[in-house]
Amino acid sequence: MLTLYPFIASFFYSFTDYSMANETNFIGLDNYVGIFKNDPDFYQSLKVTFLYVFMSVPAKLAFALIIAILLNNKMKGINIFRTVYYIPSILGGSVAVAVLWRFLFVRDGLVNKGLAFANIPPQDWLGNPDIALFTITLLPIWEFGSAMVLFLAGLKQVPKELYEASTVDGASKVKTFLHITLPLLTPIILFNLIMQTINAFQQFTAAFVITHGGPLKSTYLFGLMLYDNAFQFFRMGYASALSWVLFTIILTFTLILFKTSNRWTYYEDGEGN
Repeated sequence: MLTLYPFIASFFYSFTDYSMANETNFIGLDNYVGIFKNDPDFYQSLKVTFLYVFMSVPAKLAFALIIAILLNNKMKGINIFRTVYYIPSILGGSVAVAVLWRFLFVRDGLVNKGLAFANIPPQDWLGNPDIALFTITLLPIWEFGSAMVLFLAGLKQVPKELYEASTVDGASKVKTFLHITLPLLTPIILFNLIMQTINAFQQFTAAFVITHGGPLKSTYLFGLMLYDNAFQFFRMGYASALSWVLFTIILTFTLILFKTSNRWTYYEDGEGN
């Protein structure tokens, strides 16, 4: 119920000029018209957000799957390693870690010092519009723990008989992974893909703390634009309309993933979604 009321209220306010200071007036679709016709920041933030999603989500899932495969081996102290690899997911979304990330990538930060040690010229990671978005994209990739745990659980459920049969048939490890492990993981891949896509579209902390949307709004994510309109310019009605545009985008992507999942998602009964 604590979520439902703001959800409904934001929909109502999206049709008003609500600002928390002046009298609220119903203005119909003016906010939505203004977003699509009169706000260049909207298209810039949309472009940046799509790039962020398409870079961070596949990389994060690939990295999580690789680590899950490594941690699926039986070895002494493996539970300690699994815990250590999960810790970044607990801390990664915090402001403190975002601040630390900023210090790592400043001109005289640890990353550039490491490059200098390898005789590689230092990079302006946060000041160069061409690489600033890539820099903040590395932070969510580092938070791969939640996806990794699900992949690890999926790997535990793969029947050992299938691996034994592939060994008898002389299949290589690569073929075994592509034809046995990966197909049986597709339901988990679908779930992780949907959840991580939703989270990526809503990302705010990294852009706000590390780059403040700069330079030249190259990291001006949609969540940051929404925040600016709501809490910097106090255009609550306009920000509510932006939130519903974002909701529609996320819903569309989710429906597309569900709709197309039957083409690539495999279940043990041999049927798709």
